[in-house]
Amino acid sequence: MSVVLEPATPPSGPNRTDPSGSGRPPGPSSGGGSASGSGRISGPVAVAFLVVGLLLVSLASLVWGARDVAPSAVWDALVAPVAGDNDHLVVRDLRVPRTLIGLVGGAALGAAGALMQGVTRNPIADPGLLGINAGASLAVIVAIAGFGIGSTSGYLWFAFAGAAVAAVVVYGAASLGWEGVTPVKLALVGAAFTATCTSVITVVLLTDTRTLGEYRFWQVGSLANRPLDVLGPVLPFVVVGLVLALAAGRVLNALALGDDVARGLGQDVVRGRLLIVTAVVLLCGSAVSLVGPIAFVGLVVPHVARAVVGPDYRWIVLLSTLLGPVLLLAADVAGRLVVRPSELEAGLVVAVIGAPVLIALVRRSRAVAA
Repeated sequence: MSVVLEPATPPSGPNRTDPSGSGRPPGPSSGGGSASGSGRISGPVAVAFLVVGLLLVSLASLVWGARDVAPSAVWDALVAPVAGDNDHLVVRDLRVPRTLIGLVGGAALGAAGALMQGVTRNPIADPGLLGINAGASLAVIVAIAGFGIGSTSGYLWFAFAGAAVAAVVVYGAASLGWEGVTPVKLALVGAAFTATCTSVITVVLLTDTRTLGEYRFWQVGSLANRPLDVLGPVLPFVVVGLVLALAAGRVLNALALGDDVARGLGQDVVRGRLLIVTAVVLLCGSAVSLVGPIAFVGLVVPHVARAVVGPDYRWIVLLSTLLGPVLLLAADVAGRLVVRPSELEAGLVVAVIGAPVLIALVRRSRAVAA
């Protein structure tokens, strides 16, 4: 008896091909966001709700913290700041940067998670599956231990470069062989690469206490103490990655039916998968360099989006892009409130939310046996 995971987007309906050639999952849900008897809501309505949610959680991020700032004072700090006003300084110098970084990092993580689950057809895939988090972490270790860098802005390009190198190595290794890149090979090579990087990281941390002290603050994942100037260099990469991600919906819909069916629908499977992996690299590299290797955002968000609008990846990717920052900023605000005047890192709070979801997915997968 072998247990297998359900595909992230199972085909709906008896026909596995789409005669229209649109690359949509067949069946009644192929409209992607149309209301149905399953309790799903339309895509535009879901987007509207999430936009409102983004505004509310952004306001909460500016208002609540170790000390609360009145909404009127927040408005004044944004439009007419007064020099020397403590509330205005807190809002402009501390909370605006972490809110903007949370918005960008959350959007990148959410979209990357949706892409990973679609391209690997694995419902428990997240951006770490390709070894991207491990590659970025190893690069940060090199920055600290080898170059003595101890600031977030100094880690930035090391983390981004490490993520990019990891994706290139994993994708290149997975492409070897006559069958080329497959979801299973991507997952296996990514797991092997992650294990290798983790072993090297552990050896360095056990032998260098200074590196351990510097690294642990970045590794846990947080929006705090991130200066706004770290956002500018990575923002173009995030924009390009999101454009590629939002354009990949039809390709992901076709890949969800299997490579053979996707080819029959006119999709270039190799090119499509390569473009998706490129988007994942841009998004994950940017997010990890900004906020650290925060887990579970890329895992939880696509499942919520799929439950809301159905299996159409054109809507799943868009909703994941909006829901990611909602979750990340909400976790950051909760971390400030539960133990104030201290705070918990956003990565820890997200893990508390994501772990039960992962357990629920594993329990669900036990019902599918070969």
